[in-house]
Amino acid sequence: MSWSLPPMSSYVALLLGYLLGSIPFGLIITRFAGTQDIRNIGSGNIGATNVLRTGRKGLAAATLICDALKGTFAVLLAAWLIDAPAALPAALGAFLGHIFPVWLGFKGGKGVATFLGVTLALVWQAGIVFIASWLAVAFISRYSSLSALVASLLSAVAAFLLAPPPVGLLLSILAVLLWFMHRQNIARLLAGTEGQIGGKG
Repeated sequence: MSWSLPPMSSYVALLLGYLLGSIPFGLIITRFAGTQDIRNIGSGNIGATNVLRTGRKGLAAATLICDALKGTFAVLLAAWLIDAPAALPAALGAFLGHIFPVWLGFKGGKGVATFLGVTLALVWQAGIVFIASWLAVAFISRYSSLSALVASLLSAVAAFLLAPPPVGLLLSILAVLLWFMHRQNIARLLAGTEGQIGGKG
């Protein structure tokens, strides 16, 4: 078996995705709105769930949309500028950029919205599975973290069934990373101390 490095275009797409994914919309949006630094409240991350802890639902919604769109845009832009296979490293780069942004000392969000964004761009049906399962679990349990964990798992499975194997493999890798980023939430869920949607935790 011969091993060879990916083409240079893959590294370009990875970097492009990373730079787009690392844009900290949660921090930017809340700062422009004049709220306190979201890194000093709640979980300290820059995602929509923590923005919601400012009490500004509109800002949280804007953060969610922007964090998802940067993932979608990274995938579509790489496919357009480079070629279709470049969409996969761009998706990986966008996700890594969100959770490890260079501008913030590699301390970002947990990747839920960006995961959704790249999923919609790569295989939109799996993105719909994500949205539907997130809403269903959130309605039943009122746990945002549990909703994200279940939704990422089910959408990765859907991608394996609906898309070429490399897409399913990539989304499975991203789902594993998403679960890793939620390891503290998982511990709190098991302990029964995780904060619920609309709660103070």
